[in-house]
Amino acid sequence: MGLVDRDLVLRKLSDLDQYLGQVAEYRDITLDHYRGDWKIQRIVERTLQMAIEVCVDIANHIIADRALRIPTTYAEAFEILGEAGLLNSTQRDAMVRMSNFRNVIVHDYARVDSAIVVRILHEHLIDFTELKSAVLKWI
Repeated sequence: MGLVDRDLVLRKLSDLDQYLGQVAEYRDITLDHYRGDWKIQRIVERTLQMAIEVCVDIANHIIADRALRIPTTYAEAFEILGEAGLLNSTQRDAMVRMSNFRNVIVHDYARVDSAIVVRILHEHLIDFTELKSAVLKWI
């Protein structure tokens, strides 16, 4: 990976760290508390959206750098990284699910399931840090 691309990816990883730090403040929230506070919902859902989008940006840079096939969806970017052996199946599947979750946030806001959001906060922020660790091995 060229120096400019590496610097860009490192900046995006720094953004990811910032977003994860922000949502981590809510990692112990209860479902009832989350459902009852629209401000927290907005903060968490928008910040998760930004975290997922920065991961997709990183994936797309790596795909372009390695001249892999061009994804047609956000989820497909992670499938391609899996096919290339850059993500294991667990990492690939986790990020595909995150991409699909992002689509619900962006395109069908009324259907966002609070239980899924709280589960992400409780159990799946690690998916982002595992992606970051994998990316750092590639660049």
